[in-house]
Amino acid sequence: MRASMKPGTFLLAFTLLCTLLGLGCPLSCEVCRGSGPTCSGKMKTCEAGKDACVVVVGESCTKGRHAVNTYKACMKYSDCYSGFVSTTMGPKDYMVSNTRCCQSDGCNQGSVPPPQNNRTENGLQCPACIAPFQETCPGTQAARCVGQETHCVYFAGNVQAGLITPKFATRGCATESACFAKAGAQVPSASYLYFLRRADCLPARQAPSRAE
Repeated sequence: MRASMKPGTFLLAFTLLCTLLGLGCPLSCEVCRGSGPTCSGKMKTCEAGKDACVVVVGESCTKGRHAVNTYKACMKYSDCYSGFVSTTMGPKDYMVSNTRCCQSDGCNQGSVPPPQNNRTENGLQCPACIAPFQETCPGTQAARCVGQETHCVYFAGNVQAGLITPKFATRGCATESACFAKAGAQVPSASYLYFLRRADCLPARQAPSRAE
């Protein structure tokens, strides 16, 4: 009886053959999305133009509701930032994440450390707003920046939420690392994939002293 080749063995053999023949074969990454500090899924061949694997572990708070999620997928290496990002749109609306980008088959298996969530105000502030299903938001509120957040961001575009991609716009505080995101990029978070149409980033200003 002829023995069948295991999927992992076939993938390794295929990768070695591609390398030896110089064929420029597509990358394969683990793909999953789940609650908690890790997730596991199937290996999938990346579509044309996506030359990196990514794993994101993030903690978010939306209107006071906390969640920790993990996301793994293929993406463009030029859009991918490895490291820590923190954004704050209000005292009960923020997101922190750790991301690793890599360019070898299955390199996003496993996990990354959960992000450190320092919520201590640092004396800076930014215009803030959250506008789901809108193209713009005015930023008439103010967000107090925390931890390493030293910049103000204004992101707008579409967000992949299941089978739909509604518009969104948001403004607030962010770490300088968030300035890596550019208009036209696809930016993963631990919960969603954002398609950015606008990505502005400026240094934050000193917040006025709180009334005694």
